[in-house]
Amino acid sequence: MSIGEVLARLRPEFPDITISKLRFLEAEGLVEPQRTPAGYRKYSVADLSRLRFVLAAQRDHYLPLRVIREQLAAPALLPVGPAAPDDGTAQDGALQDGAPRPERLSRAELLARSGLTESVLDELERHGLVQDRAGRYDADALVVARVAAQLAGYGLEPRHLRGYRTSADREVGLFAQLVVSVARQNTPAASARAAELARELTGLSQQLHAALVRIGLRDALGR
Repeated sequence: MSIGEVLARLRPEFPDITISKLRFLEAEGLVEPQRTPAGYRKYSVADLSRLRFVLAAQRDHYLPLRVIREQLAAPALLPVGPAAPDDGTAQDGALQDGAPRPERLSRAELLARSGLTESVLDELERHGLVQDRAGRYDADALVVARVAAQLAGYGLEPRHLRGYRTSADREVGLFAQLVVSVARQNTPAASARAAELARELTGLSQQLHAALVRIGLRDALGR
């Protein structure tokens, strides 16, 4: 498979994948496609499975590349199956400038998919927990809305969640300089490296927050 064909096969499951990201993963030694005499990358089915493993580990578990690289040393972790059917339309480099747009939902779609009511969504927006962009909402807004809907089942209202917004803003201030400094590096892989750093920092932040909450709840229960 060419790099364009690999991109086309991965995008249904990983909409944010780009050619720059694939090249970055190659530069980091996570996949090693063969090269044609003309220098074009050629990926095998095993390469595609390896990429799926890496991308899923990042997306679902926020694992840093160092940890993923260690896991890849265990071949049993890499299921190798038939590649997805190809329609023959993707060519090497054909999608280089075609980065997918993030999902955008209308207000009605956000309400339907999250289970929120209009009044609760209004409160979330008032407290800065959900933001619309020209009347549309992104995937992270949907995550916040769904969590807020579930917490509402325990009697927690949007006003109780304002501390999360404050805490998140502090972390953004803490991490932004690190990510921006990497993104400004004058290299082709700078954008992919910045996205990877942002993902790693987000994962570490979530682990730290969850651990501190567990410690606090154990203390509250006297355990």
